[in-house]
Formats: sequence, structure tokens, C-alpha cells
Amino acid sequence: MRTLDPGNRAALVVSHPGHELRVYEWLRQTQPKVFVLTDGSGRAGVSRLAATTQLLQEIGVQHGNIYGRFSDSQFYAALLAADFAPFRTIVDELATVFATERIHYVVADAAEGYNPAHDVCRLLVDAAVRLTYEQWKWEVASFDFSLVGRPADCYKDRQSRTVLVQLDETAFARKRAAARAYVSLTSEIDALIERLGAMAFRVECLRLVETRFPTQVDWTTKPPFYEQHGESRVTGGYYQQVIRYREHVKPLAEALWRLSV
Repeated sequence: MRTLDPGNRAALVVSHPGHELRVYEWLRQTQPKVFVLTDGSGRAGVSRLAATTQLLQEIGVQHGNIYGRFSDSQFYAALLAADFAPFRTIVDELATVFATERIHYVVADAAEGYNPAHDVCRLLVDAAVRLTYEQWKWEVASFDFSLVGRPADCYKDRQSRTVLVQLDETAFARKRAAARAYVSLTSEIDALIERLGAMAFRVECLRLVETRFPTQVDWTTKPPFYEQHGESRVTGGYYQQVIRYREHVKPLAEALWRLSV
């Protein structure tokens, strides 16, 4: 198991507001610079960025210049249209911050095939880490955290490359209070607790990422969950087009690879 130097500067990059709850105690202790790609508005079009802003203010954490840059619909529309320019801009801006602010490590969403925005977030961070080194010769360690599984289970996968934050009773109570205050995520949080159990969230797990390009996980042979879910939503009339790994996500990964070499 790894440990992190408390004196090192950190960044947190997430695709949607609310993801910071998964690593709340680490966030509170470390005080990283926070970047949020979308406003989390979803299909309903109602932003949940204000709730994240309140959470960050309460624990004294600052956010960066990339903060609700896209609505969810804008993010997915750019991906479907192969409009990669906004994503390249994100990579450039992140790399600049990492280098100029001397960020030692970054924590971001894991690529799990669950939601394309989560996986694209991972692609953008991977590319930014690489670009930071290529342009500025500043090395940034990269960690991910799961948004789908039990936090403690990640330790089984990468023991020597894992940082565990164990929450005592006081820290766990703080985290649960923060989650309850995030009203727009109540149903999602309740569903997670029902599926995984509340005690699963007494551990926060950061996993060191070895950057592999063009993607962390190649879903060419096994379609990701978001394709199956997207197909059902199209059938139900909620969406017009399915975001697919081979057609939409992998081409972005390849474009970002060319940007950072």
C-alpha cells in the first residue's frame, strides 16, 4: 500500500459534480484544486454545480478555471459530433495548471465503461499528465477512484499501487452529513447504499494509474455498459443516438494521444 506526502500539491478532476463525495475525507484533508467538467444537469437540464460549490466552500477547498465548463448535453453532443476541439482545450488548460502550480499528483474518475463522461474524464487527465511532462518536464502522478464498485474492493486489484483513506467514526459522520446535504443526489446515494451498504464508504481508495494510450481500457471486444444503457434509452425515446466506444470514445482517445506526443 502506498502513502501520499501531505506536503504534495494535488488536483481533483471529475466529470460530474457530486463525484467528490466518493473521496470526501481525502478532499477535506488534502485541499486539492478541484476541476469539474460538466454541470451535472443531465437530461432534465438542472445544474447541480451549486451543491458542489457549497460543499467545497464549507471545507475551504478552491476550484479551478474548469468548473462546469459544459452542460451534460453539450458534452455528449461534442462527443457524438467528433468535435474534439473543446476536449483538446481542456487538456491544454489542465497541463498548464499542473505545470505552473507544481501539482504533484492528480486524482480523477476511473474508466469503468459505466458512463462515457467518466471515461472521457480519465482520457483527458491521462493526456494532460503526459502533455505536462512532454512540454514542461514536470511529472505528475495520476490516481483514479471507482464510481461503481465498493471502494474497499479496489485494494484487491492494485495493492502496491493503492492509497487507502480509512475513516474513523467522526470522519464517517462528516462524510454522511455531506452526502445528505447534497439533495440533488439523494436518490442515487440511497441506491448506492442499498446496493453496497453504508459501511462500504468508510474507506476511500485511490489507485495509481499507469497511463496506457490510446485508452486505459479497450472496449472493442466487450461493449461497455453505457452502450447497453444508451440503447435502452433510445428505444424508450429519451435519446436519439447511442454513444459508442468504437465510434465516439476511441477516436477521441486517439486524437488526444496525438496531441500529447
